[in-house]
Amino acid sequence: MSASVQSLLGTVVIAIFVITFIVQAFQIPSESMENTLLVGDYLLVNKLCYGGAGLGDHLMPYQDIKRGDIIVFHYPVDPKQHFVKRVIGLPGERLRMVNKKVFVNGKPVDEPYVNFKEPANNLFRDSFPRTDIPAFGLDGKWWLQMRKLVENGQLIIPQDSYFVMGDNRDDSQDSRYWGFVPRENIIGRPLVIYWSVQDWDRGTPSTLTGRLYHLAYAVTHFFQLTRWDRTLRLVH
Repeated sequence: MSASVQSLLGTVVIAIFVITFIVQAFQIPSESMENTLLVGDYLLVNKLCYGGAGLGDHLMPYQDIKRGDIIVFHYPVDPKQHFVKRVIGLPGERLRMVNKKVFVNGKPVDEPYVNFKEPANNLFRDSFPRTDIPAFGLDGKWWLQMRKLVENGQLIIPQDSYFVMGDNRDDSQDSRYWGFVPRENIIGRPLVIYWSVQDWDRGTPSTLTGRLYHLAYAVTHFFQLTRWDRTLRLVH
């Protein structure tokens, strides 16, 4: 085997290792994290930051999951999908919302990142938890589970579970609608927006010709479509 082939194979192995165990690319598909993350932002996700509950966790400087962390995780209702939200409630805590204001263990939470677009008129969304009025889009299993975990108007978060919400609080399908994120579902934490492109065309053409045109347009208009002020921006 020639040296060039060995070098190429070594590069491929390293790249596979990095993609598998260290970082993962992720694209923002919805407005639920505006204005922190926008549709068209492409992220690199640190998959090692929280560890994996293995033997190596005692040797590496892993972080604990904290309130305010933005995380990427397997959507509990359909684990094939990846979601990105912000951690609001930690295991063992008691959470409630009153007129859009979050309280944890009875104390208000400072949330400078939150984006509100609508007045407080949605009783389920804005004053949570409510066990007397189901909401549109509410997962049925979560509705039954939630009713068992509400005490004195507060939702008790189980061990190894996290309550997450989008920063675009009025337009986010999050833990209010489908439940907790189990610890094992968490993939990692976004590091950086490595590229950001204007939300110019959300529809993916179904025909080959349409897809080729779509790709050609993106390539030929790369500089115009790129949001340079967001590219290489750290995520926090």
